[in-house]
Amino acid sequence: MNVTFSGFSGATAFALPEIPTTERLEAFISATDFEEPTLVVDRQLVAAQYAALAHGLGNATIHYAMKANPAREIMETLRDLGSGFDAASRGEIEQCLALGIPASRISFGNTIKRARDIAFAHQAGVTLFAADAEEELEKIAAHAPGAQVYIRLLVGATEADWPLSRKFGCAPERALELLDRANALGLDSLGLSFHVGSQTRRADMWVETLDRVAAVWAKAHRAGHALRMINIGGGFPVDYGDGAEAPGTYAAEVMRMVRARFGDQVEVMAEPGRGLVGAAGIIAAEVVLASRKSDSDLCRWVYLDIGKFSGLAETEDEAIRYEITTERDHEALGPCILAGPSCDSVDVLYEKRPVMLPLGLQAGDKVMIHATGAYTSTYASVGFNGFPPLAVVVI
Repeated sequence: MNVTFSGFSGATAFALPEIPTTERLEAFISATDFEEPTLVVDRQLVAAQYAALAHGLGNATIHYAMKANPAREIMETLRDLGSGFDAASRGEIEQCLALGIPASRISFGNTIKRARDIAFAHQAGVTLFAADAEEELEKIAAHAPGAQVYIRLLVGATEADWPLSRKFGCAPERALELLDRANALGLDSLGLSFHVGSQTRRADMWVETLDRVAAVWAKAHRAGHALRMINIGGGFPVDYGDGAEAPGTYAAEVMRMVRARFGDQVEVMAEPGRGLVGAAGIIAAEVVLASRKSDSDLCRWVYLDIGKFSGLAETEDEAIRYEITTERDHEALGPCILAGPSCDSVDVLYEKRPVMLPLGLQAGDKVMIHATGAYTSTYASVGFNGFPPLAVVVI
């Protein structure tokens, strides 16, 4: 089956493959000695995920949320497949431009931007900006006159494992006011955007949010705003062993619901990040210590050489639960509290729900932390406790 991604001129047809397994990743990690925790990403898996999402999304344009993982090889792979890019900062825009990505394929999607960064983006040729406040519109009008803008809506609580409510977006009742203000400032009010929350595991979890956004969309059109683009954001999930739906099927169902509410003519833009690269990476880590605090402990403590401050920030509140495999998985298992290596008491990954790991695990044993291609290398802090940032290898 051939799929042509038509979101940008110059995109080429590519075959929709079966999504390969992680065997190539696992074999590479098993055969390699790593001096430090290392994220290994398979670009073939990234390309396959892109093909599946592009197939499911149909004629929607994909803007990769590069904050998920901006590794050069990943960016180049997606560039060559015709993807657009959602940038959150001047630095990300500069990276896109340095890789030969046209400004026309870049959206400045952060609603919180410095005026001088807006000016830089505008001078570089970026024309598409997000906003959720009057002052942000005024900054865009002053430093990117005539730019296209989309208003991000606050959609409230969702069923996502990693919700994105409160910080971003305006209340639905303010949307028309902001659209009016954008027009008065000479901006092109292109449409609306929202985000259902990262790791929204089932497509049916979108229903309530889509209904809320559709109500604002209809009200805006009745008020005379000829909106023509809906940015559905991200939320496309990774299977962490929790039954997340397959990417192509998931994307197709989301698009069916979007088209039912907004029609077949409206331009649809999507910003997958985790859904594109999450399943394409495995972290190679190592056990540093396995111990019990007392003879009566029901759980052992297993300490890894990677923790919350070196890439696994999304284990906060145990929101994202990664699958962990070892070379001892054929041995008897027992409950473990999993923790990182730093001298910080909050650097505990899983305690409320202990992890079943081999009872024979000991210092020096290699572990693989699966589906860690997204939001690990970018969350890794630089120098906390002297531990290096997470290394990245792309195969």
